[in-house]
Amino acid sequence: MNSNIISEWFYLYNKDIYHYLVYYIGSSDVEDLVQEVFIRAIKGFDTFQQKASPKTWLFSIARHVGIDEMRKRNRLRMKEWISFRDEQSDKETPEKILQLNENNKLLYQAIQSLKANYRDVIILRGIKELSVSETASVLNWNENKVRTTYHRALKTLQKNIGGISL
Repeated sequence: MNSNIISEWFYLYNKDIYHYLVYYIGSSDVEDLVQEVFIRAIKGFDTFQQKASPKTWLFSIARHVGIDEMRKRNRLRMKEWISFRDEQSDKETPEKILQLNENNKLLYQAIQSLKANYRDVIILRGIKELSVSETASVLNWNENKVRTTYHRALKTLQKNIGGISL
């Protein structure tokens, strides 16, 4: 029964989760991470509170998957640096860079340069268009913190990309 519900949620929300992770990670190679989100949802279904929105619960899981992936990538980078490997191996391939148009690439880079709290709220509110209350639920913040952090994050993001309005 649980897997049927999760399958339905996958059908409804997999694209939203995919796009969220693309912005969060800064790479379009996130299919495995999307699967990981729904695997964790199946395993943790008993902790899902029926009064909560499935969408915000899945975004919360996706956020944690993204955090884990960023930590993993940072550990790999550190290992490469310590062992004096060629640092170029961690960069995107030319084919992947060409897939993104210049505006998206600039936006991805600017989002990646933000501190974690700003990046989280920009992706959830600005890109995935979650409401203030949904974003507060995903991030486990109060609504006022979401509003304030989003405002500050937008100002920082606009400054980083040269005043382009979002």
